[in-house]
Amino acid sequence: MDETNRLESEKSQLRTKLESAIQKAQEVCERLQDQTSTAAKATDKSIREHPYQAVGIAFGVGLLVGLLVARGREE
Repeated sequence: MDETNRLESEKSQLRTKLESAIQKAQEVCERLQDQTSTAAKATDKSIREHPYQAVGIAFGVGLLVGLLVARGREE
């Protein structure tokens, strides 16, 4: 009987810890969603204000990645 009570107590403690961990994870997830949304809005605004520079940067990054991939295949 004592063993059953002890196991029930441990089970209750573990459930409490799990619920706390889930709550913290949800809060972190919400905070990351807010930060991502803010960053996406800022990026969109910057691209709309400077479209030619954005296209130039995208072209340059694409060219660089293409060169690295092609170089990696040769080796």
